[in-house]
Amino acid sequence: MHDPTSESVVFPHPLGCTRDGFVAAAALLPREIRPTPYHALLAYRALFRKGTMPAFAPFDVHPVVRESRETLEDREGHGPIETIKFVLQHSDGLETESVIIPMIRADRVTTTLCVSSQVGCAMGCTFCETGQMGLMKSLTAEQIVMQWWVSTYIVGVRPKNIVFMGMGEPTDNLDVVLDSIQILVGHDGGCVPATNITISTVGNPHGIARIGELVNQHGFHKLNLAVSLNAPNDAIRSSIMPVNRAWNMETLRDAIVAFPKFGKGAMCIEYVLIPGVNDAQEHCDEVCEFLKGIRCSLNVIPYNPRRNSPWGAPSEESVLAFIARAIANGQFTKRRGTKGRSQMAACGQLGNEEIRKRKFVGLGVSAESARESTP
Repeated sequence: MHDPTSESVVFPHPLGCTRDGFVAAAALLPREIRPTPYHALLAYRALFRKGTMPAFAPFDVHPVVRESRETLEDREGHGPIETIKFVLQHSDGLETESVIIPMIRADRVTTTLCVSSQVGCAMGCTFCETGQMGLMKSLTAEQIVMQWWVSTYIVGVRPKNIVFMGMGEPTDNLDVVLDSIQILVGHDGGCVPATNITISTVGNPHGIARIGELVNQHGFHKLNLAVSLNAPNDAIRSSIMPVNRAWNMETLRDAIVAFPKFGKGAMCIEYVLIPGVNDAQEHCDEVCEFLKGIRCSLNVIPYNPRRNSPWGAPSEESVLAFIARAIANGQFTKRRGTKGRSQMAACGQLGNEEIRKRKFVGLGVSAESARESTP
C-alpha cells in the first residue's frame, strides 16, 4: 500500500511551531524517521528547555555575526553587569539586532531581552535610527523566537522579560508577533509568562484595540502594552512621528483609555526627551494634562542620539527638571536608565548603515508576503 508520508515532507521551522503544531508536523514525516507523538513532544521540550535540536528536524541557527558588550558601573555589589547587543544574519543577508539588558530590581539582577519584529521600520520617526532605514522586511515567528533561543543557548543569558522594542513596529507585523508570543509563553515552549512580555507601539489604534481584545484570553492574559507618546501636542508629534498625521493624539488617547487595565497595573507611556524639541516645562504640563485620568506610568527616556542626529543627548539637569515637574503635576513617573548608548544598543539606536544599503520592501507589503523562507 502506498504511504503518502513516504514522500518528501517539508518540516516547518521548529522555532516557529507551537507544541501542537510541532507534534502534528512530526506525524507527517516519513515512517522511517517519524517519532511517536510522545517522543515528538519530548523533542519539542528539549529544544526549548535544553537548546537541543530535534534529530528529525535539524535547522540552521542564524549566525551571530557581531556581538558587543558594555560593562555598567556596579553600585549594588552584584559584580559585573553587562548590556549585550548581538546581530543575527538571515539567509538573505539581512540582519536583526537584539539587546540583552540587565535590570536591577530590589536586591537582585534580572535580564530583559529587547527583540526586533522587522528589519527596518516604516514609521519614519525622525529621532530613531531604525526609522531612518525604512522597512526592508517583516520577520517570521521563528526569526523572532530565534532571538530568544540565541540569547538563551548561544549567548548564554536566559531573559526573564521580553520587550518588543527593537527594530520595527510590532503592530505592523502583529499576526506574526502574536504567533511568536504564543510559542514563547507555551508551557512546553519558552515558558515566559505573558505578564513578562511587553509590546511597544508608536500608537496604531487598530493594533492597540486588537491587543486589548486578547489580553483576557489564555496565552495572552495580562500581556503588557507600552505606547510611545514622545510629544506634548499634535504639532510637535507630527513633526517627529509621521504616524501622528494618520492618527492624532485624540485618537491615540481614545485607544489608550479603551485598553483593559488589570488590578493595580498601569500602562507604560514612553516619552523620549529630546533637547529643544519636547523637554520644556510647559511641554511637561501638556503631557500631564493629556494623561490625566489614565492609569499609567510616564516612562521618561533621555534621548540616545542616532547617527547624524540633529540633536544631542539631553542634559542631566533638563531630565531631572522634567521628571520633577511631572511628579509635581501628580503624574507617576519613572526614568529609563541609559544602557548601551556607547555601542549603539540603547533605545532608538538599533540599525546600521550596511543594512540600509539592502533592498527595501514596499510599505504596502503585508507581513505574510514579506516572510522569508528559513532553512
